[in-house]
Amino acid sequence: MSVTGVEGEERHDFTQAESKQIRARSLRLLGSLLLPVRGKVVLAMLVVVVSTAAQVAGPALIAFGIDRGLPALLEQDWMPLAATGVIYLVAGVSGALLIAWYTVLSARVSQTVLIDLRKRVFLHTQKLSLEFHESYTSGRIISRQTSDLDAIRELLDSGINQLVQGILYMSFTALALVLLDGTSGLVLLGALLPLFILTRWFQVRSQSLFRQSRVASASLIVRFVETMTGIRAVKAFRTEKHNESVFGALVESYRRVNARVIQLFGVFDPGLVLIGNVTVAVVLLVGGFRVADGQLAIGALLATLLYTRRFFDPMEEMAMFYNSYQSAAAALEKISGVLEERPGVPDPVAPVDLWEARGRVRFDNVQFAYQADREILPHVDLDIPAGQTIALVGSTGAGKSTLAKLMSRFYDPTDGRVRLDEVDLRDLHPKDLRRAIVMVTQEAYLFSGSVAENIAIGKPDASAHEIRAAAAAVGAHDFIESLPNGYDTDVNKRGGRVSAGQRQLISFARAFLANPAVLILDEATSSLDIPSERLVQEALQTLLADRTAVIIAHRLSTVAIADRVLVMEHGRIVEDGTPNELISGTGRFATMHAAWRESLV
Repeated sequence: MSVTGVEGEERHDFTQAESKQIRARSLRLLGSLLLPVRGKVVLAMLVVVVSTAAQVAGPALIAFGIDRGLPALLEQDWMPLAATGVIYLVAGVSGALLIAWYTVLSARVSQTVLIDLRKRVFLHTQKLSLEFHESYTSGRIISRQTSDLDAIRELLDSGINQLVQGILYMSFTALALVLLDGTSGLVLLGALLPLFILTRWFQVRSQSLFRQSRVASASLIVRFVETMTGIRAVKAFRTEKHNESVFGALVESYRRVNARVIQLFGVFDPGLVLIGNVTVAVVLLVGGFRVADGQLAIGALLATLLYTRRFFDPMEEMAMFYNSYQSAAAALEKISGVLEERPGVPDPVAPVDLWEARGRVRFDNVQFAYQADREILPHVDLDIPAGQTIALVGSTGAGKSTLAKLMSRFYDPTDGRVRLDEVDLRDLHPKDLRRAIVMVTQEAYLFSGSVAENIAIGKPDASAHEIRAAAAAVGAHDFIESLPNGYDTDVNKRGGRVSAGQRQLISFARAFLANPAVLILDEATSSLDIPSERLVQEALQTLLADRTAVIIAHRLSTVAIADRVLVMEHGRIVEDGTPNELISGTGRFATMHAAWRESLV
């Protein structure tokens, strides 16, 4: 997996080769989204072709009515004019009905595509490895699901309609004009050159500006989300003024980009109007002389003027389409970049089933580095028998959490193997792996919903009795019962209704309900007060029986329940023994334990 590839897409100074590769990737994504609805797309195209032809027929019918119908009416023959009127009415009504049908068809296509894309982004980002989520901020993920998808929705809902109808309308109008009067068609052809130059000028300059606009918009969202998510830290360190300055600079950057976009339209829109008016004036001048010479009928002149004027009508809408297109194209590039990411921890091609794990964990010559030049674990050989409780201790950055993440297969070793019951974790079926190994981290995250629903995440089909039993086992039952609605109490956003220690107890109950063969506690007692920690330690002694457990803790009081202590320094295990053996020695753990005891006095 290459997280740097996604990071790079926040730039807008791509090389030509990079831009070509990104466009190809975006087109592949768009093609895969349209493939399931290709039948509806074809039907919509047929409908819009017929409806546009019906709309374009109007001026030609008017010319026929004036040049043929009126002279016939003067001779008491009203049929040509009446027939023209009826056909004009039928063409107008049918064109309107077909446009309405096309609008419904295109809306259904766009909604189907958006639902598919939204699901893909959500499901794919869930599958991506921890490495991706630690590098790709939550604000940027939210931006992909909100502003980027909104830009694509705007394009599909209205932009595509404007483009398709505009191109067809202009094409049919030009064809009708040439068939009606070739000379006027040549005048229109001459106007295409300045029109092309103006459009190309607009396209080249707007392409980078719209991408910059998307980047600036995403930066605003990222900053806002991160500030609101970390509002406690903002309040604690009084960073409001600094945040105001940073956010103000981002807003100003976004304003400047949009101001430059508006300036582009300030040239482009009047340019279109000027070219259109000049063309109409030339057609009128040339046509007027030809009418005077008897080369062109009055009705035909009127029709050519109408066609010439109508030819330029969709141009402004198509310019607005280009606005939507640029925004959507930049959004699609970012979304396709996320969807192109591959998990750094892929599912096995031929998974091995392990229905009943005993819990033996082995590290065979394991090496690990987050980056090529940043080795965390240079060499680890470790055998943890089933049912043994291990305590991992050491200074910050010693590699304890990395060891736990490898054991949970959040990451794969750079070299060597991690095995559960002699099965390499890379070969183990994902469902069996998640059922066998559960990690409780320092961040006790609670989802919106009731306390019972949060505990039941560990076992979705658990009964109310099982949920209560798990809560009681970790000492959470009493405080849950004291909540306004007991186990049915809504914990609110991110568990804001309960304290940090209570959130941790709920996460413990969730893990114990899952009943894993291997339980990893990564600094999981750090947010508990002393009474709560004692309750949990009492529960752990019962619940960790006959279960492999790895406890990572700075509080050495937690180590007392371990069968074995491993001391880590610089990614290596430097001491290994029972708590009593290491305390009675003269090594690193004995020094740490003595310092901890002195801190309690």
